[in-house]
Amino acid sequence: MSRLITRAIALLEKIPHSLIAFIARFSIAAVFWKSGQTKVEGLAIDLIDGSFQLGWPRLADSTIPLFKSEYHVPLLSPEIAAHMAAFAEHFFPLLILIGFATRFSALALLGMTLTIQLFVYPDAYPTHGTWAAVLLYLTATGPGKLSIDHLIARRFAN
Repeated sequence: MSRLITRAIALLEKIPHSLIAFIARFSIAAVFWKSGQTKVEGLAIDLIDGSFQLGWPRLADSTIPLFKSEYHVPLLSPEIAAHMAAFAEHFFPLLILIGFATRFSALALLGMTLTIQLFVYPDAYPTHGTWAAVLLYLTATGPGKLSIDHLIARRFAN
């Protein structure tokens, strides 16, 4: 029985980091991108359902009232917090998806996750813990070979 378990573990250890990292990047980018899409109008890109509208993004009419009533972020006005969140939820997921400045972007979204956990939805720790685990994984291990970061590292390795 222990030989079977040892062989199974050896097989599982062959799952490439690059595959795990790509799935992690795609998944966490989708979480934040979709959240960002609820905050803006004029730009809609969803690779899963195929919706596509290019335009200059602007805050949706419901965004600032939501930051006034539900998303109480300390030290920032609702207007500034809404703009910062909408920007961050589009910019950093895009960087993570293509694997550029991945570790920095993962840290930025981890900071956002901690802010949401502490000040907005403290009861949602199972969800936020999952996000944090993925973001910490990417921060610790990097984006893998299917990334711009990897190409840059190879280019400047010598």
